[in-house]
Amino acid sequence: MLETDTEGVPQRVATGRMPAWDEVEEWVALAYERARPVAAGTVADYIPVLAEADPESFGVCVAEVDGSLHSAGDAQVLFSIQSISKAFVYALACDAVGHERVGDIVGVNNTGLPFNSVIAIELNAGHPMNPMVNAGAIATTALVPGDTAEDTWSAVLAGLSGFAGRPLELDERVYASEAATNQRNQAIGRLLQSYGRLDRDPLEIVDVYTRQCSLLVSAHDLAVMGATLADGGVNPITGQQVVSADVCRDTLAVLAANGLYERSGEWLFEIGLPGKSGVSGGIVTVAPGKGAIGTFSPPLDSAGNSVRGQRATAYLSRTLGLNIFASDDRGSNA
Repeated sequence: MLETDTEGVPQRVATGRMPAWDEVEEWVALAYERARPVAAGTVADYIPVLAEADPESFGVCVAEVDGSLHSAGDAQVLFSIQSISKAFVYALACDAVGHERVGDIVGVNNTGLPFNSVIAIELNAGHPMNPMVNAGAIATTALVPGDTAEDTWSAVLAGLSGFAGRPLELDERVYASEAATNQRNQAIGRLLQSYGRLDRDPLEIVDVYTRQCSLLVSAHDLAVMGATLADGGVNPITGQQVVSADVCRDTLAVLAANGLYERSGEWLFEIGLPGKSGVSGGIVTVAPGKGAIGTFSPPLDSAGNSVRGQRATAYLSRTLGLNIFASDDRGSNA
């Protein structure tokens, strides 16, 4: 099961708004202090440069839809966004070509198999199934408009920067390390092309996908990006309408079903919110209409999810009253 550690944590239920500013400050600080001593987990090393991450680094940030920010620890430390980019590129693709087109090509159902599974493609007649696994993410990136791969990359970079509210930069070392070891993704791209799910050069699209995963973000950035989805596509810092409200609804639904891969059911059961993790140690979790939680801590559990990030997120979901399935506080000890 997920590393939640919610025994004895007070349960708050609130379906309308976040608690007062000073309360959120207090709970974020307590979430950080509660999770910081946890030493479990292993830093990812299948992408060589990721193995260099500091296992002690840990940051938490909550961004509210009104622009309020609450941080603790290493919330401004930069790391590569990795698979968390899938959620926001999916939103960009839906905004550009529409709900039905993306649903047709990519799908929304959980594979129940690892994120980089080739078998899942073959078992489903070439259908990627959902945009949060690598096959679906590659097919999604190919749907972002652009006459050339460079045009598509420019659109992805501009779109993700819009979500973050600042210009994002590529980590060249991470990109080089991933590009040298992404033969499996290249194979997935070619397989999708063979099934007619990719009508662009698969190697060029995989390269764009590799670059999007290598963008540098912080826990603060993730919280702002998530809060943009929480508020109908409006960035809480810049006020920019990044994508439509309908696209946000679709994206959050897909995250709820697939954001934590084969552990998505457990995540929804324990946390009660749409979320997305990445192997560099980031997690973004979205409370629709309220805000978002961004965390960063490199040590991962066996499913590839940040151990400290899960602990802090579970704590904040309960204490801030964010669980979307909770509607009654009777019996709560909050």
